[in-house]
Amino acid sequence: MSTGELSTGRRLAGRVCVVTGASGGIGAATVALFRAEGATVAGVDLRSDSPGDLALQADVTDEEQVRAIFERVREEYGRIDILFNNAGISPTDDGSVLETTLEAWERVQRVNLRSVFLCCKHGIPHLLENDGPARGSVINTASFVAVMGAATSQISYTASKGGVLALSRELGVEFARRGVRVNALCPGPVDTPLLRELFAKDPEKAQRRLVHVPMGRFAEASEIAKGALFLASEDSSFVTASTFLIDGGLSGAYTTPLD
Repeated sequence: MSTGELSTGRRLAGRVCVVTGASGGIGAATVALFRAEGATVAGVDLRSDSPGDLALQADVTDEEQVRAIFERVREEYGRIDILFNNAGISPTDDGSVLETTLEAWERVQRVNLRSVFLCCKHGIPHLLENDGPARGSVINTASFVAVMGAATSQISYTASKGGVLALSRELGVEFARRGVRVNALCPGPVDTPLLRELFAKDPEKAQRRLVHVPMGRFAEASEIAKGALFLASEDSSFVTASTFLIDGGLSGAYTTPLD
């Protein structure tokens, strides 16, 4: 199976999933894969064209809108089993601490960290309502920069993803004996429209990112989606409070020479 192909299993049959940041990149790839694996998926995004069985337009930094998301999904399908809290931004005005404005810092924190807090706060109670010892799975999108310094500084992005990692670890420990697993999915650089735009605008800056990846390429969104599938399914039934890196060896490398 190539990296871009969908699995044809049924590992999420009967499960109801909520995916934020569903309209593009990792979110859209994950919605497609979860549905191929038998799940019913509610896709949430600021855009109105979210993929999924139920498309919900919402601002996940707004507490009342987040609360309403989960109430709507529960009303529609009777249960919620999986949360993939994936919404995030990486704006160009987030750079060195010496240059990044307070407004830019706070905007990134709101989307990348506050939204994860709100989705866990209002989503996890629905998972706890499920029967059985395994009540559900929460996957929060962090980043490889949560565990190491980035080659090109994005101070608020890095801090926000470190917060997501710490939050996920704490929740994983807190809810382990209540049947809800919580893990941080930490992708390396992913081939997305945002990254392709970076290559077009600043090839030198983009190359600084690529040179550190031992595999010599960026991930495909579908490859990160497969990591989310593992964490969502019972294949990872003994995995919680983990830092799940999918980074092409980046975090394990000291340096990678250019060919």
